[in-house]
Amino acid sequence: MLTAFAFLVALGLLITVHEYGHYRAAIAFDVKVLRFSVGFGPVLRRWKPRNPRPGQDTEFTLCALPLGGYVRMLDEREGAVDSSELNRAFNRAPLRARFLIVAAGPLANLALAVLLYAAAAWVGQESPRALLSAPVAGSLAERAGLVGGEEVLATGTADGEGPRQGQAQGQEDRTEGRSGYRTGAIASDPVDSFDELRWRLMRAAIEGDDLWLQVAPAGGGASRELRLPLSQLGASDADASLLRRIGIVSPLSQPVIGRVVPEGAADRAGLQVGDRVLAVGGQAVVDGQQLREWIRRQGAEGAPPAAAPWRIERAGREVELSVRPEVAQERGLSIGRVGAHVGAPPEMALVRQGPWEGLVAGAQRTWEVSVLSLRMLGRMVVGEASLSNLSGPLTIADYAGRSASQGLAQYLVFLAMVSVSLGVLNLLPLPVLDGGHLMYYLWEMVTGRGVSDAWMERLQRAGVAILLAMMAIALFNDLTRLLNNP
Repeated sequence: MLTAFAFLVALGLLITVHEYGHYRAAIAFDVKVLRFSVGFGPVLRRWKPRNPRPGQDTEFTLCALPLGGYVRMLDEREGAVDSSELNRAFNRAPLRARFLIVAAGPLANLALAVLLYAAAAWVGQESPRALLSAPVAGSLAERAGLVGGEEVLATGTADGEGPRQGQAQGQEDRTEGRSGYRTGAIASDPVDSFDELRWRLMRAAIEGDDLWLQVAPAGGGASRELRLPLSQLGASDADASLLRRIGIVSPLSQPVIGRVVPEGAADRAGLQVGDRVLAVGGQAVVDGQQLREWIRRQGAEGAPPAAAPWRIERAGREVELSVRPEVAQERGLSIGRVGAHVGAPPEMALVRQGPWEGLVAGAQRTWEVSVLSLRMLGRMVVGEASLSNLSGPLTIADYAGRSASQGLAQYLVFLAMVSVSLGVLNLLPLPVLDGGHLMYYLWEMVTGRGVSDAWMERLQRAGVAILLAMMAIALFNDLTRLLNNP
């Protein structure tokens, strides 16, 4: 129920704002608007304002299929127009007016995204601190020198092929390929949460940029800077596997034992709720994620795993136990399990910004997401990125429900991301979209004449075919995700 409600609210808001952009621009240029519709198909409700704007007699409708909307303006190409109103027909409007009326819809979505991101920053949310779990074995993060437990204080874009020349005496430089660390001051953008760090990592990897991290070691001490050579990844897909290749998957989770299943491997070994795992098989345990990965690997061969010594801290003293994980099946794969919840919740902090800072951050995030979306679409067109990055209504509905369940700020961020996607999508130069019409007007600006009706019809058919293909791929991706992640 929450998923359906959150999805409908998202669709209603984003579609209404988009069409309202067209509507307000038409009113501003004195173009008569005949109908403002949210949705398609059978009309559920229709009404007219009691005090209409001068010269306007707009009918507002709410329709049964909430997957779009439209603003119908007076236009000689769609029917006869009374001679007294020819000056208010859309097709008679100056070229600049037509261009701005069409562009106003996508721009309204982008402006809404700025406000939604800003509102999320103003409301604030409890987010995991940027404390790092143990990096994935063999990953970029491990090779760069991360061990787990560090806190990321700031990030910065790498400049050149390595640390700067002329660094002060006492600074260290260690490189392996293009990885390295030093005690300098390249990183300049503070990191206020793990979510913000994850976004910067994904963006830098997709854009092919290396990233400097300023990290403070676990237990205190002087911070240092290290370089993640993300440009080496050749990232094409923005998914969880990309974070695993980088090596930074989740925030630090203290390796504490939670609920213990009766008669499970942990219970038989004597593990108790609250035990803190210090080492397994002689290897130090930094966080819960590292311990969970070790447990899962024990069942990879399918054979019963060997018992391993676990050194734990219980009530202020150290105890050593022998734990033998059990083999279980998960989606056709053999994994190890101990029958206990492993890992404490990550350490949280309230992230909130003031009025001006939040607005600036909203504008910056809208720009970043817009550029990244266009870059991903371009890579998909030329075959450098997988079409699996396209998402349809089922995935959007799923994310709507998840974000709404996590609080107002998360839902506002979700709405902002979809609003950016809607704005960017409609600016694409496809004939059936706003961007296609803008291309027609650019052609008219350059040549002094409009696109012929014959060419208009051909382009419209091609645009519909491309759009239907994109929708089919997005729906296929949705179904695949649902089947693979029941």
